[in-house]
Amino acid sequence: SQVCSQCGIKDGPKPLHIREWTCGACGAHLDRDINAAVNVAKAAGLAVSACGARVRPGHLVPAQREETGTHPKPQPVTTGRQAGISVL
Repeated sequence: SQVCSQCGIKDGPKPLHIREWTCGACGAHLDRDINAAVNVAKAAGLAVSACGARVRPGHLVPAQREETGTHPKPQPVTTGRQAGISVL
């Protein structure tokens, strides 16, 4: 990630072999993967806040019957005649 999860400063691109780095602005020592995960989690929280949705509803609402399980694949509609190679 190019953004420091501690101070939010964009520190710029880094080659993939750089697994840890120190933020030039705040001095935080960051692991590349953990820093990215923290940034994703923060972004998800902001998106939920902006939409006004609750992250964990107070009670569980069961799915409607037509929403549960797997749905059978629709079968093709056949007429009396099948397309393809005719029988000789």
